[in-house]
Amino acid sequence: MSDDEFSLLVSTGLQTFLTSGRISTPLTSMDLLLALISFRASTSASGLNVPRLTDLPRVEKVLEAFSSNWEHGSILLSREGGELYITDVHLGNSRVLEAINPRKRKRAPIDEDADSAAGSTPDEISSSNGENDPSISMNTPLGSLSKDLKEVYAILQKSTAKGRLLAERFRSVNGGFEPICTYITKVDCAKSRSEVDPSNPPTFCSLLHFRPLIRPHTDPTLGHCSYLNTCYSEPTYSQSPSITPFPPGTGARVSLPSGLGAGGRGKEKAPCRYLHFEIDWDEKDGPLAPADSWRTQRLKKPFKIDLGMGPDGRDMQVLPPQWINCDLRRFDYSVLGKFHVIMADPPWDIHMSLPYGTMTDDEMRAMPIPTLQDEGLLFLWVTGRAMEVGRECLRVWGYTRVDEVVWVKTNQLQRVIRTGRTGHWLNHTKEHMLVGVKTRTDTAGNLIFPSWANRGLDTDVIVSEVRETSRKPDEVYGLIERMCPGGRKIEIFGRKHNTRPGWLTLGNQLGQDQIYEEDLAARIKARYPERFMTVSSQAMHH
Repeated sequence: MSDDEFSLLVSTGLQTFLTSGRISTPLTSMDLLLALISFRASTSASGLNVPRLTDLPRVEKVLEAFSSNWEHGSILLSREGGELYITDVHLGNSRVLEAINPRKRKRAPIDEDADSAAGSTPDEISSSNGENDPSISMNTPLGSLSKDLKEVYAILQKSTAKGRLLAERFRSVNGGFEPICTYITKVDCAKSRSEVDPSNPPTFCSLLHFRPLIRPHTDPTLGHCSYLNTCYSEPTYSQSPSITPFPPGTGARVSLPSGLGAGGRGKEKAPCRYLHFEIDWDEKDGPLAPADSWRTQRLKKPFKIDLGMGPDGRDMQVLPPQWINCDLRRFDYSVLGKFHVIMADPPWDIHMSLPYGTMTDDEMRAMPIPTLQDEGLLFLWVTGRAMEVGRECLRVWGYTRVDEVVWVKTNQLQRVIRTGRTGHWLNHTKEHMLVGVKTRTDTAGNLIFPSWANRGLDTDVIVSEVRETSRKPDEVYGLIERMCPGGRKIEIFGRKHNTRPGWLTLGNQLGQDQIYEEDLAARIKARYPERFMTVSSQAMHH
């Protein structure tokens, strides 16, 4: 972004934020930059022209120029403790100034008999000197604090330099989100647009559309299949997720299996008569995804501080995918060594008919999970009655639950699934992943958290499309790897699609073992001389 474009962005942002009441003076230059980043990220396609945290010097340079000459008004700046403050802004209209500076507003008379259940707004709590109307202290806990405690509270609410640097290091560098037209098909989209403006020829919008799959057995009057592309009787069962990230412009397509019931169990069932869909995309429609968004991109080195580098620090290396095919109930876990991260998606007995074998509660409690960690994090997938059993297992294994991630499931059309395959009372449209920390306490009994864990980077909700039975969203790996870059990671109860660089996967459907850690291979060979495995010393360094 050029200097003129950046100056225009700051000027426009100041006017927009102040007149809308989104920000108020006094505020720091960093507060303004964070507002600009949030605003541009929510309005720009694929993050185009979104400022970064490292643009703070440019923001301050523009503000200092505006303090001397700004065509839209006047700005008063001050510098305290190395931070640049915008102490006041005048847009040339006194009524506008009153609207943007709530600290200078006169309070409306308070009706003592009015219902106070709504509490007080932040504007009512704050004042230029940290003093408040006596009635506010009666309405909110914050209002009852002293002036000094309010200042402490305000300081605690500010993000730290470490938090901002971590957010910058791990920020997403591309969008990867494909907005879908609410009318689904191009025909319905064009029809809706022509009804709005009959004078224009019918055209469809630039969002993603789907076309219905009409086969000899399809009855369109029945409506959409509840399972869509995850229907067991649907040939597109294996095309998941429905939006494939192939390189734009290449026209590459995913080859679909032939014949009905290619999903597996559907081979034994009659073909589904409900409507199914596929992406309606042609070469003339342009790239399916923003340019280069299909590539894995990483920030090289946004700054020199070794921050958020994980347990290995500068020595971090990521090995190719490793896996061991074994009976997880009888395998000797002691040969595996210690891990910083464990993730498990157990075959819980949730008292329902499932297309795979399950383990009893007692078998789960007896799993030798404690031998895999002295310090670290455990991510445990649970659903249905397993939500309670999983919490009990955490305690039995020696972990303290510290958080929980919720996966909200969407279907092929990016809508919340209406018919799940689990649930006794309600159809489940979500799953839970418990987050536990190996229980270690100090002399005072306080829980000790791993010093290498990056906390506060991600949210606890993942919205992602469902795929094959029991397959979890790929987004969870990114969440875990940002929390713990590098280090040793193991996934238990995994399948071939779970194998991933930097992870060791254990499961009973993985085929011949593949190991890159020579010491691990030696321990396994000593314990199980009859095992045959692929061993390589090749590693990928990052």
